[in-house]
Amino acid sequence: MTFISKPLQSEATSFEADAHGRIEPGVPRAFTFGAQRLVVVRVVREWRSNKSDRGDVYLKRHWYEIEIDDGRIAVVYFDRGAKRGAPRWWLFSL
Repeated sequence: MTFISKPLQSEATSFEADAHGRIEPGVPRAFTFGAQRLVVVRVVREWRSNKSDRGDVYLKRHWYEIEIDDGRIAVVYFDRGAKRGAPRWWLFSL
């Protein structure tokens, strides 16, 4: 895998409630990265990372390891703390 850390343009992100009632971002069917369209075939695994701030712990990112239609594996994340207008989806590695 190659470290990328660049913003992605997502196609129609949905939000879903998990078994505990938390709202989770659904993985879009495709992303645009530069001139490439990355079509998601399946989610291999997912996890979350937290951030501590003045003693409180916050959910920071939703991570997804995905298989794309050309067989490559990518790691993308959804940044819950992004400021308004800033990218929310990022390509971490490919």
